[in-house]
Amino acid sequence: MRPITLQQPRHLVFGSGAIAEATSWLRQQGYARVHLVTSPSQRQLAANLAASLSPSAVTLDASLHGEPTLADLARALDHARAAAPDAIVGLGGGSPLDTAKLVAALLRNQQQIQDILGIGLLARRDVPLVCIPTTAGTGSEVSPNAVLMDEAVHLKKAVISPHLVPDAAFIDPILTHSVPPNITAVTGLDALTHCIEAYTNRHAHPLVDVYALPGIRLIATSLLRAVQQPEHTEARECVALGSLYGGLCLGPVNTAAVHALAYPLAGEFHMAHGLSNALLLPAVFAFNAQATPERHAAVSLAMGLPAAANALQTALAGAQHLQRLAERCGIVMDLAAHDVPRTAIPRMAATALTVTRLLRNNPRSISQPEAEAIYTACFR
Repeated sequence: MRPITLQQPRHLVFGSGAIAEATSWLRQQGYARVHLVTSPSQRQLAANLAASLSPSAVTLDASLHGEPTLADLARALDHARAAAPDAIVGLGGGSPLDTAKLVAALLRNQQQIQDILGIGLLARRDVPLVCIPTTAGTGSEVSPNAVLMDEAVHLKKAVISPHLVPDAAFIDPILTHSVPPNITAVTGLDALTHCIEAYTNRHAHPLVDVYALPGIRLIATSLLRAVQQPEHTEARECVALGSLYGGLCLGPVNTAAVHALAYPLAGEFHMAHGLSNALLLPAVFAFNAQATPERHAAVSLAMGLPAAANALQTALAGAQHLQRLAERCGIVMDLAAHDVPRTAIPRMAATALTVTRLLRNNPRSISQPEAEAIYTACFR
C-alpha cells in the first residue's frame, strides 16, 4: 500500500447551523481586519456575516461573476491589498472560494500567479484563510486546489499546494437551500464526479475510498430530491456531506478524464464547470468501465443499482443511470443544445490531451481518436 498524505483544514465544522460556529470562531481569533471575498448573489449573507464580526473591521469584495480568470484574481488582489486585512474569508461557491484561497496565498508573497501555476510551486501562505461554501459542489473549502481560467490560451489552469488548504472551513447545508434547482443539479453532479473519479482513479487508495464511496452513495441517492424539493433538509445535508467527501478526495487522489475533457468546454465555450462535468460523466464512465469493471461496478452498487450478470454489465448500467439522473435533474444531455458544434470535437480533444496532470490519473489511457469518440457520444 503506497504512502498517502491527507491535507485538511485544522478546524472543520459541518452541519446545519454551522454558519453561527463560523461567526463565533472568527470572533475568537481576534482579527482586527477581515476581508470577505464573495459573489454578488451572496452580498446580503456577507453583509450579515460582517455585521456579526464586530469589533473587527470588515471589508467586502463581492465583484466575482462566474468562474474566475487571471484578470479577476488581479482585481481581487488589488481590493485585498487596499484593505490590508489580517485574515481572508471566502464565502460562496467554488469561484469565490478559489479566488479567496489565491488572494490569501499571494497577499504577502513576492511570488506572482504565473510563478505558482502547477503543483507544489507556492512557497507559503502568511495570511489566515477561512472558507464557507454556499453550494454543494466543488469541495474547494477543504482542498489544496484552486483553478483559474487563463484567458490568453482559453484553458483552465490550477494551483495545487498544501498552503491552499484553509485554516478553517464551515459547511452549513442550510446555506444551500436558496440555491436554484439548476445550480443545485450541476454543482451536485460536479461533487459526484469528484467522488467517482477518486474511487475509480489509477491512484485510488483505501484511505480515500472511505470518503469517495459514501460520497457517491449520499449524492446519487439525494441529489434529485434536493433539486425537486430545495428546502428538504435531509437531502441538502446528504448532498453537502457528499460534496465535502469529494473535496477531501481532491488532494490525495484528485480527478481524471472527466475534468480534463471538461476544460476545453469551459475555455472555448465558457460552459460552467459543473455542467461540463455532468455532460461528460456518463460517456467517460462507460469508457473507463472497460478497463476497471469491478471498481465501476462498485460505483453502480453504491448508487443503488442491482448487480447484473457480471461486473462490466453492472458498471455499464451505472453509466446509463448517471445519464438518467442528470436528465431527471433537468440537464439537457446534448452538447449541441449547449451551443457546442460537432466541428469543435478534434480541437477539443487535442486541447484536453494536454491536461496530463489529470489524464495520468485516469484508469484508461486516452488517445486523440478515443477522446473524439467520447465527445461524439455526448451529442444526440
